[in-house]
Formats: sequence, structure tokens, C-alpha cells
Amino acid sequence: MFSAFSSIDRYAVRARTPSEAAMQRLDGIGHVLSDLDLAGVRTQDDLTRMLLTLDTADKCIRVIRAEFRLEAVSDRLARKAENLMVLIERARDELTGCRAAKS
Repeated sequence: MFSAFSSIDRYAVRARTPSEAAMQRLDGIGHVLSDLDLAGVRTQDDLTRMLLTLDTADKCIRVIRAEFRLEAVSDRLARKAENLMVLIERARDELTGCRAAKS
């Protein structure tokens, strides 16, 4: 699972600007998240693992955003980060809502 993150840094080295590197990292996080199978959550361990993955991705996005707090950030970068965070929140709500309804 984390091998996807290690390849992100290798590509980020090729980026011409810090903003491009951040975009590539966000793209990598989005790629990892797109491979998650929310419908495949069957057990409490599955749910815990999925929520941990979502929380980790959210924290990574926040770190990337924090790198640009004092700099002008591109609208594209800000939108991508915000969109990923919204999708993470929706997935978290879907997981916890479905789980509560089944219990």
C-alpha cells in the first residue's frame, strides 16, 4: 500500500517547481484513494483499516497545503487539495453511516 507513496517522491524530484511537486503528490494520493474499495468493507478490522487510510491521506494533504501557507498557491492546487479532502470526508461519512445502519 505505501509503495505507491514512495514512487510519488521519485516523480516529485522531476518537478520544475514546488507547486508542480505538490500537484504530483496530490495526484498520487488521489490515485491511492481511487483504488480503495468502500463496498468491500465487511469487518470491523476492514472499517478500521479504511478509516486509518482515509485519515492518513487527509493528514498528508494538510501537510502539502501547509507547505504553501506563506506562499501564493495556485488555484488549481488549492482546488485539488480541497476536492480530495471533500471526497475523503464523504467516504468517511459513507463508511460510518453504512456501518451504523447495519449495526
